[in-house]
Amino acid sequence: MYYPFSWLRSLGRVAAYFLVVTLLGWYFSELSIAIAIGALLLLAGHYWNIYRLNHWLWQSKKITPPKVNGVWEHIYDGIYTLQRRNRAKRKELGLLVKRFREGSEALPDAAVVVDANAAIIWCNRLARIELGLRWPDDAGRRIYNLVRHPQFIEFYHKKDYEKPIEVPSPVNDQRILEYRIMPYGDQHLLLLIRDVTKLTQIEKMRKDFVANVSHELRTPLTVINGYLETLPGATNIPEAFLAKAFKEMRSQSTRMQCLIEELLVLSRIEASNERTTENIVDVPQILNTIKIEADTLNSAKQHTISMDVDPNLQVYGVETELRSAFSNLLFNAIHYTQEQGKIHVQWKLVDGQATYLVTDNGYGIEAKHLGRLTERFYRVDKARSRKTGGSGLGLSIVKHVLNHHNSRLRIKSKVGEGSEFSFAFSHELSIKQTKV
Repeated sequence: MYYPFSWLRSLGRVAAYFLVVTLLGWYFSELSIAIAIGALLLLAGHYWNIYRLNHWLWQSKKITPPKVNGVWEHIYDGIYTLQRRNRAKRKELGLLVKRFREGSEALPDAAVVVDANAAIIWCNRLARIELGLRWPDDAGRRIYNLVRHPQFIEFYHKKDYEKPIEVPSPVNDQRILEYRIMPYGDQHLLLLIRDVTKLTQIEKMRKDFVANVSHELRTPLTVINGYLETLPGATNIPEAFLAKAFKEMRSQSTRMQCLIEELLVLSRIEASNERTTENIVDVPQILNTIKIEADTLNSAKQHTISMDVDPNLQVYGVETELRSAFSNLLFNAIHYTQEQGKIHVQWKLVDGQATYLVTDNGYGIEAKHLGRLTERFYRVDKARSRKTGGSGLGLSIVKHVLNHHNSRLRIKSKVGEGSEFSFAFSHELSIKQTKV
């Protein structure tokens, strides 16, 4: 228990001590020696308490101070009281920092704090995803050594932060990021980074959509209109011709319907504002459903389809988009592999990244085509694509889905040996967990 300290009481004790010492010295006729010995004993007692204080502060694991009396009791109690206050303040500060971090992780934008030398002090999870930062490995590194685009470096050093700047993402050059820089605290800067890819591509999407649709619909509409111009008013038309005409018109109308549906899917993906970091996607369950659909599609060609799926591997992402990417690669393998071929699907963790691979022993693709496979309406063999009902949009859909998830499609192929299509998700999006 704490008692108020009294200097008069303490001085009274010292005076009483030396009175006793003086009386003993007078009694033994050695007054000066007695006073000297008394002073030395008093000094030794103080040094002993100083030693105990130093031991308690720096070596002892006990929180409570040693038991002492007098002025040292007041000193120990004062230090102990300050320690408790500091612990309470540190606890409050820890809770404040925790709330700040939780709030910063909930920000819709990537955030990075740098000091006066451009060294990274802190970043949130979105910054690690959007900029490819590694925390805490990148702490202390200069921001312009990690975001190396010349326009960003010039913007940063110019120190005119009134207007934001838009440059490609350092981890995905298909995405456009907007950088805003604001003074933060004492000679610090706060960088807010937002994905504005959709805004910058809206006009381009509209033009591409109109051009591609007009080109791809022209052929089937020409076929249908040709038959419609021939049939009305014609007499004695052979049954075989009629059957062929109706079959061709049905085929072309089905082709147009599939084309329009895939264009709508592609447009939805390109215009999607859904965040890839908010929802966990159960990929093994999706692949089980896709396998059932693939077996139905495979009934004619009788391929051998094997699945190697890690049941505990999931990712952050948009489920509908990822389902399109997974299914397109598998269905393409079924379409473009000769009958009774072999198709192997893998979903596993490779170097800490969730990886999807589809391997087949089909016709293979020449190297000159590999770089253009993800272009809209690009076909390696147009005759084979028409035969299989391909629209040339499947891999374009896959490309845009992966762009939305900061991933890329990797293609390996040799003519006559087969192909391997694969993609991987970053460590931040990959989730390896054990299901109960």
